[in-house]
Amino acid sequence: MTTVDQREAADEPEATTDLLVGGMTCAACVGRVEKKLGRVEGVTATVNLATGWARVSHPASVTAQELISVVESAGYTAELPQPAEDQHADAAREQRDADAGIGDRGRLLITALLSLPVLLLSMVPALQFTNWQWLCFNLAVPVVGWSAWPFHERALKGLKHATATMDTLVSLGVLASFAWSTYALLFGGAGQPGMRMPFSLVPEAGGGGAHLYLEAAVSVPLFVLTGRYLEERAKQGTGSALRALAELGAKDVELREGEQGRRVPVSALRVGQEFLVRPGEKVATDGVVSDGSSALDLSLVTGESVPVEVGPGADVVGGAVNAGGLLVVRATAVGADTQLARITKLVSDAQAGKARIQRLADAVAGVFVPAIVTVACTVLGFWLGAGADASVAVTAAVAVLVVACPCALGLATPTAFMAATGRGAQLGVLLRGPEALERLRHIDTVVFDKTGTLTTGRMTLAATTVTAGEDASAILRLAGAVEYGSEHPIGRAVAAAARHAVDGGPLPVVADFRAVPGVGVSGRVDGHEVVVGRPRPGTPLEGDLRQALDDAHASAHTAVIVERDGRPVGVLAVGDTLRPTSYSAVRRLRKLGIEPILVTGDGQAAARAVAGQVGIDEVHAEVSPEGKTDIVAKLRDDGRRVAVIGDGVNDAAALASADLGIAMGGGTDAAIGAADITLVREDMQAVVDAVQLTRRTLGTIRANLAWAFGYNAVTVPLAATGWLNPMFAAVAMSASSVLVVANSLRLRAYSPAGHGRRSASASASADKSDPTPAAADSDTTSSLEEIR
Repeated sequence: MTTVDQREAADEPEATTDLLVGGMTCAACVGRVEKKLGRVEGVTATVNLATGWARVSHPASVTAQELISVVESAGYTAELPQPAEDQHADAAREQRDADAGIGDRGRLLITALLSLPVLLLSMVPALQFTNWQWLCFNLAVPVVGWSAWPFHERALKGLKHATATMDTLVSLGVLASFAWSTYALLFGGAGQPGMRMPFSLVPEAGGGGAHLYLEAAVSVPLFVLTGRYLEERAKQGTGSALRALAELGAKDVELREGEQGRRVPVSALRVGQEFLVRPGEKVATDGVVSDGSSALDLSLVTGESVPVEVGPGADVVGGAVNAGGLLVVRATAVGADTQLARITKLVSDAQAGKARIQRLADAVAGVFVPAIVTVACTVLGFWLGAGADASVAVTAAVAVLVVACPCALGLATPTAFMAATGRGAQLGVLLRGPEALERLRHIDTVVFDKTGTLTTGRMTLAATTVTAGEDASAILRLAGAVEYGSEHPIGRAVAAAARHAVDGGPLPVVADFRAVPGVGVSGRVDGHEVVVGRPRPGTPLEGDLRQALDDAHASAHTAVIVERDGRPVGVLAVGDTLRPTSYSAVRRLRKLGIEPILVTGDGQAAARAVAGQVGIDEVHAEVSPEGKTDIVAKLRDDGRRVAVIGDGVNDAAALASADLGIAMGGGTDAAIGAADITLVREDMQAVVDAVQLTRRTLGTIRANLAWAFGYNAVTVPLAATGWLNPMFAAVAMSASSVLVVANSLRLRAYSPAGHGRRSASASASADKSDPTPAAADSDTTSSLEEIR
């Protein structure tokens, strides 16, 4: 019976629930929440200290309310994020803190007003007047009781659940300092009028029971509150990119209704409705331009710095800013289906994840606090047993409690990943999770697809050759007029080039239009019989036209012949276009020690042509989807760490089987779904930017962890041996967390070397390599010729 139940549990579908967890202050808290949730059968959880999010995978039979109850039983708060909070979690948390009463800022200000007189009087003997110690005691009482209450409260909750956190250390340090000072005032002689107390950077015995530690009792809450306030402000900065994405969308939209417009909230917009986008306004949602032309600024959405010209039939992205004329757009996606919403979700999911290195840090922090409490008790006993004054023993024990800082350990990794994923989104690179960053750091081989990756995947006119005495523009105008009525990709490319040649003006009217499968199209234009199609056996071609046909075939372009009144007058070469930055991206990858390989289903000629232009030496052509997977597997068996970049359904298997899959943002859903990274900015430079960002991020994390571990390795022994004043221990402890977060924040302003520009030398090299665009997809060319 048990076996059947286990099998049914194993077959039960899984669900994922996100929770907002409150009350966590250090990595020990993270470990406790994860452990508590993990005790529920079938449940695994990942908790992020920097964001306060818990991502829980659980059987469908386990409800969200049950998960919330488990977190609450651990001594923390939990709630389901509301729709508005999904994109504004940090802002929502701040608002809830403010609504709960006096915020951290107010508590900090009052604590500072009460603590500063105590610090001055305790540290400057010249200011100590008669009975100054009693004034300090009265000022310290509200600090110890009210200002430090959040620490005491969380420490009590931890005690109730037999756990210790950072708050336990702070609470014990404050109470121990205050308790000793109270004893000294009432029973140790420190309360006598005229009492004077010297101050030293290094703690001293201070005459037995007459020594006070009120400055430590007030400075610990003051500096820890200050540190956490600055830390929270800094952590908000690491999530600023996500909040900026959430703010990109338009709030309302002007629907087109006849000749009039009606402004409604964006939430009321439906697929198929037309809306107006005036100059300076944001595009409300993804759609297709129905009327008008303009330039759209996509820099905030895709990272593309150059405005994109759009006209009727062009796709537009929600969040883009209209920099030119009036547009009429028909909505094709709304709400969560828009590209901006998908980008926001990907960034949010990435920031909710946890890397292996972070799990290690959290595991260390989970045992760190109990270990520090043990060390403090041992230090207290050692000093007392060695015959030292009780004040020395108390000083050393309090300093150990206060100086220990698992906060920095817990924040070292998540804050860096948050800043990096946000910066990556601004650079047009979307990471599925922290693991993608870790794997990208170690990639040494990149396998490129050709069509739609190194090339645009769109047919364009590459070259026009005409017979002697003919005008190339006039011949192209005739061919474009005939092809204008064709839906064929080659026909559209010829027609678009012809429209461009006449500056967007109208092409001549075509009469008697005919499309002949396997041959081409024909019609009467300006009194001439014009035929545009594939070369036919026996067609006489002059020397220039024959050479143009041979050149087109050598470059793997598709060549079409233009005949006027039965006589060949021109050859048009049509092919796929190389992305402008493909050459420089490959060159930069080589400089980073990454070897590029081209693997494509195209023919040898097309593959070699593109590889020659971008500088790739190893080429695999005419490869099936299964063959791509086999090549990736062989490379991995050889010890290489492989990333695959593709955009099509045929690339999905290779993307999934590689160490790291990278999909073009304009690719198929299957490719994007199988990838670990998506390039929203369809620019090969984004791949290099991602590698450089990854290396900088992991360098930042290593620096953070080195500081967090090194700080404790140095300060805890100093405190234990009596060489660290508790007050300065509190300053050091608070500063360590702030320094770690501030170091991570530097990633927000990171700009990869060479980002956003292509060097003149690279451009020149590309031009010298081959002045023609990249080769066309031979498979596509074959099928197109069959249609003709």
